[in-house]
Amino acid sequence: MSKDLIVDNMTVRYGGFAALDGVTLNVPAHTTLGLVGESGSGKSTLARAVAGLILPSEDRLLLGDRPLAKRRSREQRKQIQMIFQNPDASLNPRHTVRQILSEALRFHRITQGRADTERRSLELLEQVKLASGSLDRYPHEFSGGQRQRIAIARAISVEPALLIADEPTSALDVSVQRSVLELFRDIKAELNLTMLFISHDLGVIHAVSDTVAVMRQGMLVEVAPNERFFAQPQSAYGRELLAAVPKMPTAGGAGGAAR
Repeated sequence: MSKDLIVDNMTVRYGGFAALDGVTLNVPAHTTLGLVGESGSGKSTLARAVAGLILPSEDRLLLGDRPLAKRRSREQRKQIQMIFQNPDASLNPRHTVRQILSEALRFHRITQGRADTERRSLELLEQVKLASGSLDRYPHEFSGGQRQRIAIARAISVEPALLIADEPTSALDVSVQRSVLELFRDIKAELNLTMLFISHDLGVIHAVSDTVAVMRQGMLVEVAPNERFFAQPQSAYGRELLAAVPKMPTAGGAGGAAR
């Protein structure tokens, strides 16, 4: 079941350097927060800290009305699942799709027995629009977009409350990006998920988010509803990011199509 995510004063330090500096945000249940910023701004550090993959120096983190411990229980790990930028690195190349999905299902005790695991695995493939015959194939036998669909299937297999997507389309061709983004929207609606979606691409953020959060040098500089941010960013840095988005040339102009 989808839940609010509340991050209060999250700070991550490496030596004397603050990769995150007092980040506070709220992602209401059933919504998608799009997190944008340049490389090194702290986006992925925030994602990993929320997922429990790195330990913050200080924070108060709640999913729904329950605080999340720095050392997560099995149930807390189940509640927050993460999809990474590169499925080649996140999927075990020695495991078939069947093994990748069944490992998660068994570890989190979602299914009971082989037949139940097979049934659930086939349901997951259908949800991410992969053929049932994919179960006994290895990751290298799929395209990049298909591998990312396998990673998505694994993440949703354990019925999380919060899905974190860290640059999940940046390694994909533009045409493949579109279909994967459509899949994210479908899954969010079907499963009533709360999502934290991270990208440096404002076009992607515009397509998937309800709210936009802008990060710079480990701090949040702006949080606004999607339409308001893209119409008129309030922060100077937000305006810089939006102004830097390449514009399509207009016909007949200096940058128009060649005749």
